[in-house]
Amino acid sequence: MEELDFHRALHRPGVLLDIGAHDGLLTIPFAKLPGSHVHAFEPLPAAMARLGAALVAAFGAVPPHVTLHAEALGAAEGEAVLTLPVLDGVAQEQWASISKDYAEHRSVTTEAHRVRVIPLDSLDLREVTAIKLDAEGAEQEVLEGARRTLTRSRPVLSIEIEERHRRGSTRDVPALLAALGYAGFFWHAGALRPMAEFDAARMQVASPDPAVFAASDPYIFSFFFLPDETAGEILASDRLRAASP
Repeated sequence: MEELDFHRALHRPGVLLDIGAHDGLLTIPFAKLPGSHVHAFEPLPAAMARLGAALVAAFGAVPPHVTLHAEALGAAEGEAVLTLPVLDGVAQEQWASISKDYAEHRSVTTEAHRVRVIPLDSLDLREVTAIKLDAEGAEQEVLEGARRTLTRSRPVLSIEIEERHRRGSTRDVPALLAALGYAGFFWHAGALRPMAEFDAARMQVASPDPAVFAASDPYIFSFFFLPDETAGEILASDRLRAASP
């Protein structure tokens, strides 16, 4: 099941967050969902420029129900260096991170962008119904800065979590969310499975070096989180199975 399938199946009108929006792969379909107000966060300048252009191409202008944020999200307000690895002259934008600097990888050069960091809670967003998060290793800090929002609004979440970006993250991020009353799942072999069945040593093996492309089969990195109080109802409804292609 893809992240977009998950969010379409569970969509409720309200505020949807695309954290790590890149050039709009989910921002645009989120914006087309009925009753949505989308906040898209993308600190990489080149990606933000393409995101704005993609919205103009799709809607004729950046629509009023889409708000663009050039800041990175984190646990506290401040500044950080967003490091972009470059391989054979090609920027590897999907690896851009504020949580690591790639200094140990001689296969790549890097670009550094100083970016503002804010906690999500500082925006005081209400009626948040869904969050997609892809922060290349900074997921824990993003969630730490979103505790009030998660506690108040109880959105559903999809999060890309990879050990190659941050060792221990497939353990630590679900643990943080469990403490906030969230049940975690992943999609494998045609079914939604609980986090307790995830085995990083078998299901997520890959190099942290952007130049090394080999990975385990399966390679599972998309995880889904449901509030404890609604998880049973959602799972019983079978909406997620029906949404999977």
